[in-house]
Amino acid sequence: MARIPSLKSLNAFPHAEEHLLKKTYSGAVVTILGLLIMITLFVHELQFYLTTYTVHQMSVDLKRGETLPIHVNMSFPSLPCEVLSVDAIDMSGKHEVDLHTNIWKLRLDKHGHIIGTEYLSDLVEKEHGAHHDHDHEQEHHDEQKKHEQTFNEEAQKMIKSVKQALGNGEGCRVYGTLDVQRVAGNFHISVHGLNIFVAEKIFEGSSHVNVSHVIHELSFGPKYPGIDNPLDDTSRILHDTSGTFKYYIKVVPTEYKYLSKKILPTNQYSVTEYFLPIRPTERAWPAVYFLYDLSPITVTIKEERRNFLHFITRLCAVLGGTFAMTDSLVASVAMHATWNA
Repeated sequence: MARIPSLKSLNAFPHAEEHLLKKTYSGAVVTILGLLIMITLFVHELQFYLTTYTVHQMSVDLKRGETLPIHVNMSFPSLPCEVLSVDAIDMSGKHEVDLHTNIWKLRLDKHGHIIGTEYLSDLVEKEHGAHHDHDHEQEHHDEQKKHEQTFNEEAQKMIKSVKQALGNGEGCRVYGTLDVQRVAGNFHISVHGLNIFVAEKIFEGSSHVNVSHVIHELSFGPKYPGIDNPLDDTSRILHDTSGTFKYYIKVVPTEYKYLSKKILPTNQYSVTEYFLPIRPTERAWPAVYFLYDLSPITVTIKEERRNFLHFITRLCAVLGGTFAMTDSLVASVAMHATWNA
C-alpha cells in the first residue's frame, strides 16, 4: 500500500537526525530523577485505586422482632464479684431473662490479675422477683420458713467472705453478651442483688460503695472497619466519694456492605453521661446504668472501589506531566550548557 506523503505533516512526534542528538551526563541525571518520580507517582496512584472508600446512606429502620446484642466487658476494681449483679429491663418495665444470655464474672486481685471465675445467671434483681400469683403465696411462705433457719448463718458467712475480699483489694471483671428486645430499655450493674440488711452490714452505708469502673468494651453488635465505640477503654475512678453513673445511649442500626456483597448487620451508638453523687443520708445504692434507645433511622455503609477508567486517566495525566516536565528540564540544561560553551 502506497504511503500518502501529506500524512507526514500530521506527525506530532518528529525525530531529529541521529548525528544531531547529543547525550550528556546532566541529561542522564535528569532522566533518572524523572523515572524515579514517575515510579513513585505510579505506586501512589495504584494504591489510591486499590484503596476502598465508603458511601453512607440513610433509610427508615424496618426491622421487627429481632433481638439486640449487647457485648459488655467491664472491670470494677473496688467491688468483689460476690456483691455484683446485672439487671436488664425494657421500656415496658418487665425484667427479662434470656436463656441465651451469657454473663461471666472474673475475680481480680488488687493488681488486676484474674484469680477465679464465676458464671452469673441471676440477671433479675431478687427484689423485683416478688410479684407472684395468689396461688403460689402459701408455697413461697413455707419455703421462706425453711430459708429463715439458715439465712443468718449463710448471711454471716457471706458478710465475712466479702469483707475479707474487700480487705484484700479484690475486684471483679464482668463480661459477656446480653440479648434484649429491640426496644428502649436499660441494664445496670450494681449491688442491688444483695439483701438490704446484708449490704448494710458489709458496706455500712451506701456512701461506702465504690462503683469505680473501667469499660474495656461496650458494643451493640459485631465490629466493622472504621467503627468507633465511644465508651471503649473508658475509665471512671472515684476517690473519697460514691454515686451513680448513668450513660444515655442512642443506638443507630447499621448495615455494612463489603465489596464482596456480604452484608454485616450491626449497630453504632452515641453517648452522653451523668454522675449523681450519693449523699450520706440517702438510701439509694450506687450503680452503673446504661439507658439505651434505638434510632428509627438505619445507616447503610457501602464499600466501593474507584473506576478503572478514572485510574487510567489520572495515571496518564500524572506520568505525562512528569515526562513533559523532565523533557523541558533537559532542554533547559542543554541550552544553558550551549550558552556557556
